[in-house]
Amino acid sequence: MKNNNINYIEFKSHNIQETKSFYTNAFSWKFTDYGPNYIAFSESGLDGGFEFSSTEIINGALIVLYFDDLETIKKRIVSFGGKISVDTFDFPGGKRFQFLDPSGNELAVWSDK
Repeated sequence: MKNNNINYIEFKSHNIQETKSFYTNAFSWKFTDYGPNYIAFSESGLDGGFEFSSTEIINGALIVLYFDDLETIKKRIVSFGGKISVDTFDFPGGKRFQFLDPSGNELAVWSDK
């Protein structure tokens, strides 16, 4: 994996099983379940996932960048006017945080380190 590359895309879903069934049948994507609220997909050209949401989905895509040193990139983002919207948290396979760029676009950065 390379630093600063788009590595993953995450969408919202109101019904995880319905979403999984749709993309499996329509596009032959493969899925890995991570509990009742999250599924990861592969064989789509770019890996990604669907997270359950009970709220209205306005912008359902979350672009996820990779960077091996989360603390360094977090400080860099803040120093250039970004704002941390979701602080660093662990998940199976790594850690990540989410940020808002100066225009309000939300992205995430993850690391397996």
